[in-house]
Amino acid sequence: MPDSPLLDLDRVRIRHDGASRATPDGVTLSIAAGEVVLVLGPSGCGKSTLALALDGLIPHAVPAELHGSVRIAGLDSRDHGVGALSEHVAMVFQDPDAQVVTGTLLDEVAFGPENQLVPVADVLVRAERALKLVGLWERRDENPDRLSGGGRQRLAIACALAMAAPVLVLDEPTANLDPAGIDEVYAVLRELASERDHAIVLIEHNLDAAVDIVDRVVVLDADGHLVIDGPARHVLRERAADLLELGVWLPVSTLAAMRLRDAGIAIDPLPLTPAELATALDAHAALPAPRSAIQVGTPAGDPAIRVRGLSVRRGGRRGPIVVHDVDLDVAAGEFVAIIGTNGAGKTSLLQAIGGVIPPPAGAVDVLGLDPARADARTLSRRIGFVFQNPEHQFVAHSVFGELELGLRVHGVPEADRTEAALRMLRRFGLEHLREQHPFLLSGGQKRRLSVGTALIAGAPVLALDEPTFGQDRERAAELLDMLRELNDEGTTVLVITHDLQLVADYATRVVVMQDGRILGTGPTADVLAGPLIDEAGLRHPPLARATRGLLNHPDWHGVSRMSQLPPVPEASA
Repeated sequence: MPDSPLLDLDRVRIRHDGASRATPDGVTLSIAAGEVVLVLGPSGCGKSTLALALDGLIPHAVPAELHGSVRIAGLDSRDHGVGALSEHVAMVFQDPDAQVVTGTLLDEVAFGPENQLVPVADVLVRAERALKLVGLWERRDENPDRLSGGGRQRLAIACALAMAAPVLVLDEPTANLDPAGIDEVYAVLRELASERDHAIVLIEHNLDAAVDIVDRVVVLDADGHLVIDGPARHVLRERAADLLELGVWLPVSTLAAMRLRDAGIAIDPLPLTPAELATALDAHAALPAPRSAIQVGTPAGDPAIRVRGLSVRRGGRRGPIVVHDVDLDVAAGEFVAIIGTNGAGKTSLLQAIGGVIPPPAGAVDVLGLDPARADARTLSRRIGFVFQNPEHQFVAHSVFGELELGLRVHGVPEADRTEAALRMLRRFGLEHLREQHPFLLSGGQKRRLSVGTALIAGAPVLALDEPTFGQDRERAAELLDMLRELNDEGTTVLVITHDLQLVADYATRVVVMQDGRILGTGPTADVLAGPLIDEAGLRHPPLARATRGLLNHPDWHGVSRMSQLPPVPEASA
């Protein structure tokens, strides 16, 4: 390993303008070529802020105070601009739309090297290699706007790869990707890691995908202090209880094994992958019978949502059809997950139901209201909508103002508005950020705020596009438990997600989409156990991948939900 690290941080403290405290706070860290470092920590601890300091955006572009020093390939970030530092560090942001500037995929990938005055022939070689690595070479002449959210994320990664920088920093690179897209991204990162001449810094919640390429884990606590730094497998196994206490994600297989330990089933060491969990379970001569999956039928009565013959075009009347002649009923009180690969039409379907994009008149009915004919104020009383990108719905200048605004437009008295907004701030752990501008929140905090704005008006239908994106484990669990509580009280919930473990654990029914059409629908347990997942090009949830192939315990083959695992004795619960 080289004597001089590619990244060298000394007592780094960063406080954003308007923030009351520094996050991160006092981080000292060195990263050398050949290392793949995973940065974990609860939402708001400063992970993304730290990433912005690694390429010089802090202190040169983002309004924030930087204390301590950040040295990139030996260069002090204070003394060198972003352009000079970009030769050493390439960045993939949490929001891919934040870095798209040109009209074709090829131009986009070539843009960075061109600005570094790389010779034309070399630019084209780099661009072709990068686009092929992420599976977009055949679409090189298309406008980035034509890509799905996951496609734009792969494009952002290609742009970073084309810079040929020795350090690659990725902030939630797979947050909007389907399983195939995730596999593509990690195949690229695996290849880069094997070359051992890059340093890769990864901020990621999807540890099931990342665990096999990461060799070091760095953990920040809620105050932004570095509290754990060590080899990946040691940290994830031996410090698993500490990580849970901090509220960060663990691989699903690890969480399942910890629950099984609590239920009296010895598993040592803790598994990190479905294959390791399967091996550990098959090593037991006998296992207690799993709990049965709860089958939830469709509630009786008229549907809360009725869709008939819905077709949607992307980009106006002349754009491509992305939803084709869809029929769908959602009963009042259902918790429905809409799943499918990137580009399957999930977001377009949900946006048409919510009136975010106007559906054809008469194609959609939400509790007796046609979104095509309703104004935004009237529609928001029926359905609360949470966008895939939280920033697309922020209009106020403070967190409190964002929450209070939705009630103000409905004529709610000021005292009641204030009480409801304060209650929502407490519910989502945002009290200390009351006066912060929404755009200056962390990714997870933005997501919590966006969900709060949808919940606060008490709409009987909620539509959420990737609601757990950017959330730490504790906040994601709180949010999902809140949605389940609202659902138990009668709220109809529609969720788009690529997290099929979330689907397994919370949804009552699943709608599977492919190529803009509904491939099939049914109760969650039936869909996850049937052929639709494979037909749609998806991957079964991690727990199901571990149990489906068990050799010694065939009665466990249908286990896909955490709630199906043997119960924990009350004294241990």
